[in-house]
Amino acid sequence: MPSEPKVSRKRAATDLRSLMNVGPAVEAYLVDLGIHTIDELATQDADALYRRLQRRIGKACDPCLHDTFCAIIHEARTGQKRPWFTFTPARKRREAMGKLDLPASGRARPSARRGTNPL
Repeated sequence: MPSEPKVSRKRAATDLRSLMNVGPAVEAYLVDLGIHTIDELATQDADALYRRLQRRIGKACDPCLHDTFCAIIHEARTGQKRPWFTFTPARKRREAMGKLDLPASGRARPSARRGTNPL
């Protein structure tokens, strides 16, 4: 069984949980990255934050976490609450255009799928 990412799960007193898409796990990731307030979050870039987290835990993260970062940064900046999945189409468009390269966690590349020939 894969081990959990080495991210501190200690509970910190933050206002981040007041955001629509922030639960205990996302809060722990943010705190581990040095973000403790909504004002600090509002200054972040979702692409950079996602990559920092991947480097911190040493493996690719689910791309939906990128969408979550987009949603919570949007809310931190505007106050507008939107479900994380409303940011998914924009991410997928950027990936398709080659403007965003997010390694996918747990997704097999086409040539790595069982029963397919990479050649």
